[in-house]
Amino acid sequence: MQIQLIDKAGDLGREAAKFGAAVIREALARRGEATIIVATGASQFALLEALVREPDIDWSRVTAFHLDEYINLPETHPASFRLYLRQRFLAPLAVQPTFIPVNGDAPDLTAELARLNHLLEGRAVDLCFAGIGENGHLAFNDPPADFEVQDPYIVVNLDEGCRRQQWGEGWFPSLEAVPTQAISMSIKQIMRSNTLLLTIPDQRKAAAVKRAVEGPVDPACPASIVQIHPNCTILLDAAAASGLLQRPASRL
Repeated sequence: MQIQLIDKAGDLGREAAKFGAAVIREALARRGEATIIVATGASQFALLEALVREPDIDWSRVTAFHLDEYINLPETHPASFRLYLRQRFLAPLAVQPTFIPVNGDAPDLTAELARLNHLLEGRAVDLCFAGIGENGHLAFNDPPADFEVQDPYIVVNLDEGCRRQQWGEGWFPSLEAVPTQAISMSIKQIMRSNTLLLTIPDQRKAAAVKRAVEGPVDPACPASIVQIHPNCTILLDAAAASGLLQRPASRL
């Protein structure tokens, strides 16, 4: 696990995009194709804005999965992660990747999980972009997370802390409007990614960052599992890093 502090305001997303683009280019050069996992939420705004401008990526040879989606939320809803990615990731690209959506409003969730798991199971994932939640969640694996389930995608219950974060970020008009369940990529599947890149801004994430990188590996802080990933890089801004006992190396 490598932790790096991005000192200059506004550069966190750009640095994360540069890192991710380099991993994608290397995979394309080595294998002729790349599989990535893209994340959503406020922490990924600047990253995606910069990533779609990165040069020399043949997106037609990239397959993109995403981490999670609310259950029973239509894609037309402003909080839909499919909508988020179509607007912020796919639409700006002249040549688009193969995009595998998580259809949380599918009429048959069992069939949707089977479809996703068939597409992803056993597939080499070159890069997973992610953030962490204020409650320490990784994807929508809220505490206490299941570190052992093998399926790539699972149905999860969203705890109150997670739902309050979604409401607080303005995705929903009230706490009651936030769904209580989601389809999430499992912890095991995230950890199977060859490279894991966490991009974490904001003071409100500082306590979760401290628990994730300086506390024990514990399902009570799901993101702490990244401590044992063989190739994980965490990029933080100063606010997110403010609770750490040891200041990370500065990248800029």
